[in-house]
Amino acid sequence: MVVWRVVDTAKALFQVENYQSFVAIQSEAAIRALASRYPYDAEGKSLRGSPEEIAAELKAEVEERLKVAGVEVLEARLTHLAYAPEVAQAMLRRQQALAVVAARRLIVEAAVGMVREALSGLEEAGLSLDEERKAAMVNNLMVALVSEAQAQPVVNVGTLYA
Repeated sequence: MVVWRVVDTAKALFQVENYQSFVAIQSEAAIRALASRYPYDAEGKSLRGSPEEIAAELKAEVEERLKVAGVEVLEARLTHLAYAPEVAQAMLRRQQALAVVAARRLIVEAAVGMVREALSGLEEAGLSLDEERKAAMVNNLMVALVSEAQAQPVVNVGTLYA
């Protein structure tokens, strides 16, 4: 969106053929130039993440382009920002994948904490396990806590040493 006004009527009438279409063309060109310089959504300065900075830069760029036509820019900002439909689906998959990874990381961190607490609790209760049994217990707990499906209990009737 660009809000503008003519401040020099002579320039508006004689420097360009049609100042209204000149404003539209130059505004779109400035938006395209700005969009090519910044990522859509990223850490740091981006089109979505820094709306005030981007608006100020857009206003300055449009104003510079329209100065020749005697037009002053009062305000310029991006009002609608969206991926092209063919890109949107891929970006959605990317966002979903990042969310799954973040959730998995949280699940694993919580499971590791629970396993540590279980081992500490056993030691505090006076039960000592050798390294092989600790490893088996850690393995079983991690599988039960982290797996997607419900754990199916299996009772081992033998011994680890048999």
